[in-house]
Amino acid sequence: MIPKVFKEVIDLGDGREISIETGKLAKQAHGSVVVQSGKCMLLCTVVSNYKQSDVDFLPLTVDYREKFAASGRYPGGFFKREARPSDGEVLTMRLVDRVLRPLFPKDYHSETQVMIQLMSHDDDVMPDAMAGLAASAAIQLSDFPFECAISEARVGRVDGKFIINPTRAQLLESDIDMMIGASADSVMMVEGEMDEISEEEMTEAIKFAHEAIKVQCAAQVKLAEAFGKKEVRTYEPEREDEALAKKVHDMAYDKVYAVARAASAKHERSAAFDAIKEEIKASFSEEEMADYGGMVSKYFYKAEKAAVRDLTLNEGLRLDGRKTDEIRPIWCEVDYLPSTHGSSIFTRGETQALATVTLGTSREANQIDMPSFEGEERFYLHYNFPPFSTGEARPIRGTSRREVGHGNLAQRALKGMVPADCPYTVRVVSEVLESNGSSSMATVCAGTMALMDAGVQLKKPVSGIAMGLISDSTSGKYAVLSDILGDEDHLGDMDFKVTGTADGITACQMDIKVKGLSYEILVNALKQARLGRLHILEKLVETIAAPNADVKGHAPKMITRRIPNEFIGALIGPGGKVIQELQKTTNTTIVINEDPITEEGIVEILGVGSEGIDAVMTKIDSLLFKPTVGNAYQVKVIKMLDFGAVVEYLDAPGNEVLLHVSELAWERTENVSDVVNMGDVFEVKYFGVDPKTRKEKVSRKALLEKPEGYVARPPRENNDRGRNDRNSGSRDSRDRKPRRD
Repeated sequence: MIPKVFKEVIDLGDGREISIETGKLAKQAHGSVVVQSGKCMLLCTVVSNYKQSDVDFLPLTVDYREKFAASGRYPGGFFKREARPSDGEVLTMRLVDRVLRPLFPKDYHSETQVMIQLMSHDDDVMPDAMAGLAASAAIQLSDFPFECAISEARVGRVDGKFIINPTRAQLLESDIDMMIGASADSVMMVEGEMDEISEEEMTEAIKFAHEAIKVQCAAQVKLAEAFGKKEVRTYEPEREDEALAKKVHDMAYDKVYAVARAASAKHERSAAFDAIKEEIKASFSEEEMADYGGMVSKYFYKAEKAAVRDLTLNEGLRLDGRKTDEIRPIWCEVDYLPSTHGSSIFTRGETQALATVTLGTSREANQIDMPSFEGEERFYLHYNFPPFSTGEARPIRGTSRREVGHGNLAQRALKGMVPADCPYTVRVVSEVLESNGSSSMATVCAGTMALMDAGVQLKKPVSGIAMGLISDSTSGKYAVLSDILGDEDHLGDMDFKVTGTADGITACQMDIKVKGLSYEILVNALKQARLGRLHILEKLVETIAAPNADVKGHAPKMITRRIPNEFIGALIGPGGKVIQELQKTTNTTIVINEDPITEEGIVEILGVGSEGIDAVMTKIDSLLFKPTVGNAYQVKVIKMLDFGAVVEYLDAPGNEVLLHVSELAWERTENVSDVVNMGDVFEVKYFGVDPKTRKEKVSRKALLEKPEGYVARPPRENNDRGRNDRNSGSRDSRDRKPRRD
């Protein structure tokens, strides 16, 4: 029996639609939906255990996978099965997780899984833009304790007009690529890249996306009502004790406030807070601690949070003594590592990033092979966050999702400033050596300087800053914090990272932890962020004012040359013999690609020494050399034959032509060596392709004066050539003497 299907359709306003359907697939999951736009289909399922886990956090897993069968393709590599998630899939997981997680109750600790799969792909639909909608719609059909419906939407702008969920082709023309996550009444997440837009333009883009999200949230609620809204499950909440909470607050608040006001360093401050916490714990008996020791720790954290926030709201002071708009001391250095192609150190307070740049050919491009997108990146950035950067020892289990996300943000901040005609593949690596507040923004700053140190001709330098927010809904007070600390990130209401040049924003990432943040506060935060960015940018420019004019002496030099398609084979040679020998003798790397439009060959020549590059260019010039009919050229004899000499053009070494014995001199020549010898240099005249031999013809004698009394031999009659007919009057071929070629 075909199950009953429930469906809602969302009109995007330009002829496109998104449908949400449930009731047909994965009915044993606690909630499941199929979201479709065009031929793109996502299946999302959600499951949450009914038993609470023995942890003090929400064990939520958001998993997004793209199936290769969705686009009619096989997975690449030896094993024909999808394996670990790609960076693109990880980034989509992070986008969804950041919006969902705050909407679960803080005391809900059941193992929860949100699984989203791309089941059918459409080239005109970007599936990541619908992942948040799918996740929230599935949760609305479940019995999870979840605050409200949310959705995510991508916004672009082409020719000044905003577009919801643009196609990949439209994004190529867009100056904005932003993902916004929101509920019907609050924006919760923003992430994207821009082409140096203003703060006001960014705010308008967020507002535009939010209006579309409101429609998507309403459709989810309507679908859940039609399907039959489930009663929210009951679960065992955390123990609460108001009397204990007040007691801990009274014992801790003033002491924590005093430490916070003392403007101490990170580790000193943490030690002082821990000492206060241990002192409070010691005031309770062993029996009391055994009974509610965990609650004491929880209430101490609440008291600590309240004290730090009140210090900022009441006195305008922060944990390290700064004012709300003050930036920590900065020092920078470039060319720190002697063997890298470019390097820099950026240190801001207790955050430090060491960036390196490596230059290569198109062969080193980062290959992207996903069902929804195939391509390559000629500029990419990798971010590493080792445990020692925070003074901790933790298990090292490969690249984390956080590292992928922070690296992607820094990459998006910088890539628009790398010129399109940069011949290199550029890899930037950021090693975070210290961290206490926005190492991703330190990565942007260090990356900018390292690129300029490497000689990459950035259009403009880019800086980045992390902003925070502390607000009180009761009093209406709020404080926007520039260059936040790690503690302020945890205790605050917003984590807002923004990067840009002196002329506009290039990337942003924002997580809002409070409901109903007004656009007025958002605009103020953006304007304050701009002042901070410009301050940091001054420090970068003081260290290195402009990109180095050339790459370093030990770094590879790159020259790109275009050659006609018909010469590619000659440069490669049979089995790659010519190009391999050329690379070996010149100590260069040669990569040949074909322009898909013009079909020309694009030759990349990479070498440390200019001599090797020049030798390769000479070889290419030789291959491309085309003598002009009627012109004279100097040649050199490189081979002697019975019927002539093989000569090489001096203007194009390696470009050879046969000089026939009959073209050596006006007099009859019996032996080639009577006129020329190996190594002789002289001039010849070029006659083009001989119509009889269909080979190129050159002549030495054409440039010599005819001897006095010279009589040309009469031309052979073509009518009798090769005929054996005795009746024609010609001689039998058996009587013919051998003719000298």
